[in-house]
Formats: sequence, C-alpha cells, structure tokens
Amino acid sequence: MNVYPRDIDDAPNNDEAAAALKTLRKWAENATEAEIGQLDPAVARLVPGLLPVNYPSLSRHYPEGFAVDEAYRASLPDLQNGPSSLIRGAKQQIQHVGISNFRLPIRFHRKQGDDLTLETSVTGTVSLDAEKKGINMSRIMRSFYKHAERTFSFEVIEAALNDYMTDLDCFDARIQMRFSYPDRTQSLRSGLEGYQYYDIALELVEQNGVRQKIMHLDYVYSSTCPCSLELSEHARSTRGQLATPHSQRSVARISVAVDCDADCLWFEDLIALCRRAVPTETQVMVKREDEQAFAELNAANPIFVEDAARLFCAELLADHHIGDFRVIASHQESLHSHDAVSVLTEGPTFVSSSLDPRLFTTLFHVG
Repeated sequence: MNVYPRDIDDAPNNDEAAAALKTLRKWAENATEAEIGQLDPAVARLVPGLLPVNYPSLSRHYPEGFAVDEAYRASLPDLQNGPSSLIRGAKQQIQHVGISNFRLPIRFHRKQGDDLTLETSVTGTVSLDAEKKGINMSRIMRSFYKHAERTFSFEVIEAALNDYMTDLDCFDARIQMRFSYPDRTQSLRSGLEGYQYYDIALELVEQNGVRQKIMHLDYVYSSTCPCSLELSEHARSTRGQLATPHSQRSVARISVAVDCDADCLWFEDLIALCRRAVPTETQVMVKREDEQAFAELNAANPIFVEDAARLFCAELLADHHIGDFRVIASHQESLHSHDAVSVLTEGPTFVSSSLDPRLFTTLFHVG
C-alpha cells in the first residue's frame, strides 16, 4: 500500500479521513497475512474484525484445576513492593496507609467473667517510608486473622501489631477496633431490663518507639437546659403558666489513654463512670412510672454542655486506670437550630490545634 506524505501542518479534514479509512479497509480485503502482521495494532483496530495474525489465542474459560506453585507465585508482578522509580507524586513519607472497615467476629471478655462475640470493624495502618512505593495490605488482614480466634484484649492486639510491623518493615503502626457493646440495664422504677448498646473503639498506637493504648466510648444521655428549667418555673410561680423546659438527646465521646501499669479497665467500668458523672442516660425499657422518674431525674440534673464536660472530667481525674483523656460533648438542641458543643482535654495525648470539620456530625445517634 503506497503512502503519500503530506505537509505536517496541512491537517486532513473529515472527508479526507473518511476516504483514508475506506482505502485501508479496501486494502485489507486483499492483503496477505504477512502484510497484516506488519501493521501497527493501533491501525489494525480501525478495521472491524481484523486482528494481527500474531495476536495470541486467549482462553475464555476459567481454569478450575489450575494450581499455583512457588515458582509461579514468584513470577507474579508485585507493584506495591516495586522500586522507588515507580512512585507517583512527591517522594514523601506517608503517616497512615492501610485498611479501614475490615470486619470479622471477635470475642471479648466481660467483667462478669463470660465472653461475648461481636462483629468488629478493624482499621489497621502503618507508616510508609518516602522511598517505598507501597505496602501489601493483605498482610494486615492476615496478621489479624492469625490472632482472631483468641479472646481479644489489648495484649492480643499488640501481637497482631507486632506481626504486621515486622511483615511490612515500618516504623509506626496503629490498630483500631470498633464495635457495639451490649450491656443489660434496668429501668428506673418498673424493674424492666433491656440491652443498651455502646459504640466502643480500642486503639493501639506505636509512634517513635512509644506504644499507647486508647479506649473510646460514646455515651448517650438527656440534657435539660438549666436556664430553660428556671424560666419555666418562673412562669409557673409568677403567672400560673404551664411551661416545660427543653431537653435533648446528647452524646459524649470519652477517649482515654489506658494506664498500662494499672489493673484492667473494663468496658463496664468506663460505662459506670459515665453514669456517675451524668446519670440521665437514655432509657431502653420504659413504663409510665419510668417516664415520670426520668423527668424527675432530668430536673434534678440540669446541665449545660460546659457542665457535662466538667462532670465527666471530674470522674476521669479520679480514676487511677486512666491517664490522658478527652471529652467531646454535643447537646443536639431541641430549642435552637444548632447544637451546643464542648471539647475538654487532659494531658498531651489528645491535644490538637485543629478539629476534623465533620467531628461533631459523627456524634449523632439514631435508633
């Protein structure tokens, strides 16, 4: 097929392009296999049904009986562990890289002595050196499964952390496990019982050779506004006007650094601490006498969001199991179209000059 060069700046128009394609297809009708084999594959694709003669014949059936041996496995490409020349973007250290929301059933000890199996969401990350392309993320999951059959505690999380720090050759690493923990609670006056569920997370962090254990708990309670309570009572006493103070569902996220040298801090202990600080926890089973009791309990414990943070703080300071801590409280107002929030920290662990822009929206709890 003869090709006539043209001025590079003289771009063909649509009619000329269509004519060229027609010429190519007409040529292909009578071309030999040798001539077709010499075509650039990009050109061959312009002709429907035409493939280069040297194009491999590929199987379209899944090979059920194919077995992988060590030699085949060694031949597989591994881009994550490729040379630094494959890095895209800046050759910069990454502080966190790994997996999030990897779920599996995990057994937990209860203070009463029995064990409980709960669906658990795992986040596992490691640091990545500036000269490394990436990590093999499946190793994080494999390390976790290796220990998943054991009853979990911070010691077992440490074993998993040790495994994948070694496997991935990293200098910092973190594991966080999130789950919903059921605790049987009694109603205020009727004697009924039901399960209250608490969002809990256990976190193990190794940074710069220092290892730290952290526990997070979301505690849901009712907050009655002290100002609204006083104004309602003023309307009753001065004008005989019936009025009700506003109260709302509220959430506190309690994060504590666990003292490694102290006795075990049970989930039930941290829940009990929250109940002592703010006793107006939302209720599970309620009859009329319980509803009346809850109204009386709220009237006896009116709190602003500032009060809540300080009440939790007082109990946390008194517990020898707990080192640094943070209290984040959100009162999701029934009066205002906005929420009232507060953050209180003790010690350097949770100090931050910046807050996640969506931090307080994660404190909403729905039934």
